[in-house]
Amino acid sequence: MFTTILIGQLVGLFSVSALLLLIVAHLVRQWRGSILQGGRGHAVLVTGCDSGFGHHLARRLDAQGFVVFAGCLLPEGPGAQSLAQESSSNLKVLKLDVTSDSDVQQAKKSVQSNLTEKGLWAVVNNAGITDWAETEWNSIEDYRHLLDINLLGSIRTSIAFLPLVRASKGRMVFVSSIFSFFNCLNMGAYSVSKRGLEAFADCLRVEMASFGVKVSIIQPGNFGQATNILKMKTSWDIWEKLDEERRRVFNRQYIELASEHFLSMARSGFKDVNLVIDAMLHAITSTRPQYRYLLVSKLDSFFFSVYFLLPTFLTDNIFSISPMYAKRKVMLYKK
Repeated sequence: MFTTILIGQLVGLFSVSALLLLIVAHLVRQWRGSILQGGRGHAVLVTGCDSGFGHHLARRLDAQGFVVFAGCLLPEGPGAQSLAQESSSNLKVLKLDVTSDSDVQQAKKSVQSNLTEKGLWAVVNNAGITDWAETEWNSIEDYRHLLDINLLGSIRTSIAFLPLVRASKGRMVFVSSIFSFFNCLNMGAYSVSKRGLEAFADCLRVEMASFGVKVSIIQPGNFGQATNILKMKTSWDIWEKLDEERRRVFNRQYIELASEHFLSMARSGFKDVNLVIDAMLHAITSTRPQYRYLLVSKLDSFFFSVYFLLPTFLTDNIFSISPMYAKRKVMLYKK
């Protein structure tokens, strides 16, 4: 009897808390704060502008009059060249591999020599890659590659440009992911890189508050179709990397199923980037930017408002209701 009453009280508490969170979120959206009056003279550095979010953001910033430093891995590539040819003279393409100390330092010199009196207003740490695989399908090199770009690349760029942003009391923006907090099959290595990125950004936000610098984190959901960021690989690409022991556990049929499932999920996401670009612009231009911008569908937004309130044993068991997890359990160790 007591247990039933306790469970009922907990369910009621979760429901009321979720409702309150939705109300607060709605009020926050209404209280968006004032916007900078135009970007003219304000400079913004954006990393990862060859394609995806960075490419679209650079174009939008240029259209609004900002001085844009578009960091591109391949400055002679089609993405960088289209920016250079189709944008105003306020946009400058920089060679910027965020894993390279020399590239970052050279980019800093280029930015410093081309700044207006208003200085460097914002840095958007957007450069990143994704990958998918179960934990044992990845090598240490796979983890190192993701961390070097998604985490260390942002840290390297931030440390180099912070003195310039601090001088203008500007903004630091980090592009993370829902997988920084949402544990999901096949996204372990990517989650590690993004969770580390958010830890860095959170610590930086507290430190930079003393200098008047605001730090925001962008948390996109499923925008794979809109950005082409998803790494396409076949079940054979995974299979040939596994040793004999793991092949006995994760048989070929299961890997094919996992590959099909991942690709089908990727196809169900957003088809354009506007939601993310609007959030980035708000983080750069609003006098009261949000600490985090969770960019998912309305249904997913409601799910996550409840998800954050649940204890770990319940969030872990959410996955057990998925047909994919049931199939996985049956198929493991099968010949």
